[in-house]
Amino acid sequence: MPAERTEITEVVTGLAMFGGDDLAAALANPPEAFHGVTGEVWDRLVGLEREGRYRPEFAAAWANGRLFLQSADGLRGRRPRLVEWKGGHRAPGEEVVPADLRIDHVYLVSCKYLSKILINASPAHLFDRALRGGHGIQAPDWYLEVDPEGYQDLYDLVRRTLPADLGLPPFASDLTREHRRMLRGHLRGPWPSEAHGVYRSFAARVAQRSAERWRRALGTKREREAMLWRLLRIGPAPYFILGASQERSLRLRIATPWDWRQAFDLRSFDVWGDEAGQPLVRWRAVVRSDDGEDAEVAGHVEVRWSHGRFAQPPEAKVRLDTPHHRVPGYFPLV
Repeated sequence: MPAERTEITEVVTGLAMFGGDDLAAALANPPEAFHGVTGEVWDRLVGLEREGRYRPEFAAAWANGRLFLQSADGLRGRRPRLVEWKGGHRAPGEEVVPADLRIDHVYLVSCKYLSKILINASPAHLFDRALRGGHGIQAPDWYLEVDPEGYQDLYDLVRRTLPADLGLPPFASDLTREHRRMLRGHLRGPWPSEAHGVYRSFAARVAQRSAERWRRALGTKREREAMLWRLLRIGPAPYFILGASQERSLRLRIATPWDWRQAFDLRSFDVWGDEAGQPLVRWRAVVRSDDGEDAEVAGHVEVRWSHGRFAQPPEAKVRLDTPHHRVPGYFPLV
């Protein structure tokens, strides 16, 4: 189930597109043309609004939806016939456009409030396949893939600090789901003191080797350009971002590759491993606009366990470091 804040920012953004001046009244009597929102969710939102909780989120989402209704790039003052909320639904296939709302089967809207996460993928999908295809492919344990010796050394050290009656196998490659569940429960909080240095060295190697494999997957300018588009969620269909950062509202139209090529040229795309206390791979692109000005867009990838140490194979969480409104191909909504 989506968190309360997510429900507010996504559902209220869509609700405001139907018009009206009174948020409380709109929540109490939602339009039949808003699909995908259950009565339970509406009741929860009504209660949260009456309690005065999440006031900034309610206000920002309401303002963004109303702006999209009036925007020349958006609905141009025309009340939508249909708004659909994806909610907690998981896409059955590859999802190029990260849409939370669909309006009139045409307008796709991503609601991004105080988040700089672009993609959450398996490391193999990102570093080896450059986010090309791969839906449903079983992801390998990336730590075992790129530094099996270092991973085993870290596991040996941790295993020695835990009770013997846990029955943990001698090799990290033999960990089952139940073993991982036990490790997660016993490894909360700081690492054992003797593990700090081992983990830092292991993290640095994982970052460097991940970056090396990523570079090998991006041998040509065309491949690097396509990689940047995938990282920035620039796909074949245009869509909109409505949300907020720490500093400002986000009201953006996201270009397609065809649009992007008409306005920009990729000058460079670099990736490298960073020693940051955890496996971290940084990426940076330099893009030249049609007026001859160069702009930089940068981010980083956190390669880390999902849901706790050793709990699951690691994931690659891609974050954007450049402010959204400064990203080439993210155009202000008019």
